[in-house]
Amino acid sequence: MKLLFTNAILCLIIFSFTLKAQTLDKIAIPAYISYVEPEEEGVNIDEKEGITDWTSTKSEIQCYFHLANTGKLELALQAESEAESTIQISLNGKDIQIETGKGSGSKILTVGTFEITQTGYYCIKLKGISKKGKHFPSVKSFLVSGKAAKEIHFNTQPRRNAASVHLRYPFPEGTKVEWFYNEVTIPEGFDPVSTFYMANGFKRGYFGIQVNSKTERRVIFSVWDSGNEAIDRNKVSDENRVKLLEKGTGVVANDFGNEGTGGHSHWVYPWVSGQTYRFLLHAKPENGLTTYTAYFYMNDTNEWKLIASFRAPKDGNYLENLHSFVENFWGTNGQKMRKALYSNQWIVTSKGEWMELNTCRFSHDPTGKVERQDYGAGVEDGNFYLFNGGFIPGTAKFGDTFTRPFVQLKPEVKLPAKSFHE
Repeated sequence: MKLLFTNAILCLIIFSFTLKAQTLDKIAIPAYISYVEPEEEGVNIDEKEGITDWTSTKSEIQCYFHLANTGKLELALQAESEAESTIQISLNGKDIQIETGKGSGSKILTVGTFEITQTGYYCIKLKGISKKGKHFPSVKSFLVSGKAAKEIHFNTQPRRNAASVHLRYPFPEGTKVEWFYNEVTIPEGFDPVSTFYMANGFKRGYFGIQVNSKTERRVIFSVWDSGNEAIDRNKVSDENRVKLLEKGTGVVANDFGNEGTGGHSHWVYPWVSGQTYRFLLHAKPENGLTTYTAYFYMNDTNEWKLIASFRAPKDGNYLENLHSFVENFWGTNGQKMRKALYSNQWIVTSKGEWMELNTCRFSHDPTGKVERQDYGAGVEDGNFYLFNGGFIPGTAKFGDTFTRPFVQLKPEVKLPAKSFHE
């Protein structure tokens, strides 16, 4: 009896080890990194549970990853079904339909084998075909194995935003920069919702254009408070607060927080892709304070418009750390590609000397270090460009520098009668 018991234990250990080894052979891609087209309609992407509340046959769920090897890729789903349903899984041009069955608890649904002949980015697509219950299955993860799965790369965190990417414009050390001029063009088709195309960034703030919804676009100008408060502006003392001096007609001015605090202004304006927009920023230091003023050129009226003028405490400096960036500020559509062209950068010194800037340095946020590599920068048709998203190969690495040809076309600037640089 003792021998039989010992053999039973040994068999159980061997079975457990084998099962564990088989599990380890499969790599789990968390379903919470998926996207949905149309955006978040008929399905929910939960930061812990993955794909849940999937009801629509019109929704396409997309999960992206990068393969560094070719060969066979075996795919399965870790899922849970409340009722029988049929779903379609597509990968690399091959469509497979499977029956999910029903039953409590998570189970493994085998999909099939796909032949990968090229390295690069791939996308698993799910579509609901039919169901007998209210929901299609909840999906916790995509399980991949095989030769092609070796060195696979995918997001590990539930944050689905594309990496933020930046260009920094150096100028000679010791230069007192009073004005910063920049031109920005958003190519057609690269302007999805939840994008900030920042044109004139500086040490104390930023100035650019946003896509806030399908029907609203804005010009944004904000300046940070002094002090170390990161969240709540109500906690910022009066001596550290940025003060609004003036704003343009129709401009909304208020507070901002949660990314540092400060004074915010925006103007709802229907800017369009394919057009070039001009931005002008001014700094006036005085007695330990600096007044920062932003002007935006309106193509439809051929006039410069005052956005806002803020006075920043504990400053007294001219413009520093000049930069631009492209940011995907809401991650539900972080798979979409965003792109901006930056051109004809100029500064004006405190002595009134104009200087064209034709060199920039590329950088990205922490998301671009590990999670995402679909971003880039460079020179295109004489302009600097920045892009993020799209799950396409990157074109730049952190610290890369780029030089564009000099335009040598000093901008003509005729500001409104009441200007805060005087």
